Amino acid sequence: MQSTVFSLSPSLSLPKQPLKRSVSVSTSKLNVILTPSSFPCQPCSLAYSPSFKLAPSHFHPFHARATSVPESSAGNTLLNTLELGALFGLWILFNIYFNIYNKQVLKVYHFPLTVSTLQFAVGSLFVAFMWSFNLYKRPKVSGAQLAAILPLALVHTLGNLFTNMSLGQVAVSFTHTIKAMEPFFSVLLSAMFLGEAPTAWVVGSLVPIVGGVALASATEASFNWAGFWSAMASNLTNQSRNVLSKKVMVNKEESMDNITLFSIITVMSFLLSVPVTLLMEGVKFTPAYLQSAGLNVNEVYIRSLLAALCFHAYQQVSYMILQKVSPVTHSVGNCVKRVVVIVSSVIFFQTPVSPINALGTAIALAGVFLYSRVKRLKPKTT
Repeated sequence: MQSTVFSLSPSLSLPKQPLKRSVSVSTSKLNVILTPSSFPCQPCSLAYSPSFKLAPSHFHPFHARATSVPESSAGNTLLNTLELGALFGLWILFNIYFNIYNKQVLKVYHFPLTVSTLQFAVGSLFVAFMWSFNLYKRPKVSGAQLAAILPLALVHTLGNLFTNMSLGQVAVSFTHTIKAMEPFFSVLLSAMFLGEAPTAWVVGSLVPIVGGVALASATEASFNWAGFWSAMASNLTNQSRNVLSKKVMVNKEESMDNITLFSIITVMSFLLSVPVTLLMEGVKFTPAYLQSAGLNVNEVYIRSLLAALCFHAYQQVSYMILQKVSPVTHSVGNCVKRVVVIVSSVIFFQTPVSPINALGTAIALAGVFLYSRVKRLKPKTT
């Protein structure tokens, strides 16, 4: 836009010429060009004031330009939708392969602490790689922040350990059916520690979740109490992490994005799990030990590595999705993911499923979906 300078004398008469306007229209913008004769006013004068002076200058036409919404906005929306769809697809895919490879390892290698530590180790290496090559900004973390994150890392470590313990004892499908109880623990812990009273709709949505899990458990072919309580403990610790994150990460000046927080938690979980693993299980992942146990060393190593990579990848993608969508949308996606994981594991491992067992699982998952929908409803204020 060119600048316009008016030269004012004690009395200035504006020319009486008709309004002339040249309009050029294109598909992307509308240009309105005003010439010096574009002012449809009668002769007028501006009173001279010593405080209002402009130096003499040549008059130049100025351009008033109105632009419409760029045509590329629709293309950007389509690209964002495709990107989000790809992230949801990767989230589900990584989760499927994690559960398959993890189950294959835990069926023959009964050391869940070592498996969990290996998964945190691979995740820590991945985080170090991202920070070293500036693939993601390396955070500056204070001692106060680390102290606040430590409880989150502790329950995260326990949550993964209990999940692996359950997967080593019962079928993948049954573990994930029990983990559908997560909303129940979320509501319970939020009410106990955050003072968040659930609405009647939320409480009602928990009924089919609890009933469906009970029905599936009563008819599960691979049921045993160790696997059942391990999965329940996983629910408790994972939801404790969510409640703790709301309770301790409240200082906005010290807040950090989800991916950075997850990266720090991963490294801290590795550091926490190493000494416990050495104390309780020792070094049981050497080639000599695996061979003495009659295991195929290459298969155990490769599947353990793939499971660890998929474990970190699906959680990383999960946090990437959470930065793009609302928690309710993320919860619905998590419900769909759990359904796909259960079905795929039943097909891959040829898990026997009775009609009543399938009905219980379906009821529980339907309750989770209902919970994710009614969670967005705000209680009426009087």
